[in-house]
Amino acid sequence: LATGPRQNNGIFYEFRTYDIKPAKMKEFLELANKHFHLRTAHSELVGFWHTDLGALNKVFHIWKYDNFAHRTAVRQALANDKDWQGKFISVVLPMIEKQHNEVAYLVPWCQLGKPPKEGGVYEWVTFQMKPGGPALWGEAFRAAINAHINTGYTRLIGVFHTEYGLLNTVHVLWWNESPDHRAAGRHSAHEDARVVAAVRDSVRFLESQQNVLLIPMQCSPLK
Repeated sequence: LATGPRQNNGIFYEFRTYDIKPAKMKEFLELANKHFHLRTAHSELVGFWHTDLGALNKVFHIWKYDNFAHRTAVRQALANDKDWQGKFISVVLPMIEKQHNEVAYLVPWCQLGKPPKEGGVYEWVTFQMKPGGPALWGEAFRAAINAHINTGYTRLIGVFHTEYGLLNTVHVLWWNESPDHRAAGRHSAHEDARVVAAVRDSVRFLESQQNVLLIPMQCSPLK
C-alpha cells in the first residue's frame, strides 16, 4: 500500500466467490476438477479453492488479467466457447445460489508468492479498514504484515487492495502446512512482542476482519 499509484502496469486480479447449494457441493467440485481446463485455456488462473472453516459451501478463485481490455476479450471468448458453455456452465449454473466478484491490485511492496510445497492449506483474511485509504492506514498495515512475515510463523502469498467492490478493503492470502501448524503459529504470534506491537498500531484503523480457511482444488495452480 502506498499514498501514490499502487502499481506501474495494468495487471489486476479478479476474485470470484460462488455460493453452492449444499446438496450440490460434491458434484460441483467434481465437475470443476474435470472441466476447468476449458476455462484456463483462455486466461491465467492463480488459484481455486473451496472453503473449509469460516464459511461453508463456497468456492473461491483468483484470475489474473493484463488490463481491463484483456478481461473483456476473455469474457467474450468464453461466451463463444461451446465446450465451456455446454460441458460446464450450463451444468453448474443450477447449482449456484449466489456469485460475487471483486477487482484488486497487488500492493506495490508485495509480489505474488508460492508455497514451498504442495499439500498445505490457505487462509484468506479480509480486513475492512477505515475510510481514508492507504494514505491513512497503509504504513501501519504494512508494518503488521511484515511483523508476521519476519517471524516466520506463516508464509505470505499475496496482499491485495480492492479497486472494485468494498473500498478500503485489503485481502491477505497466507499458506500453512496444516490447520494445526497455523494454530501453533497464531499462538506464537500472540506471545511475540514484535507482532503484538505492530498489530496494536494497525488495529486502530480496522473496522472488521474475516478469516476463511481454504482447501486447494486439484485444478488449482496454487496447491
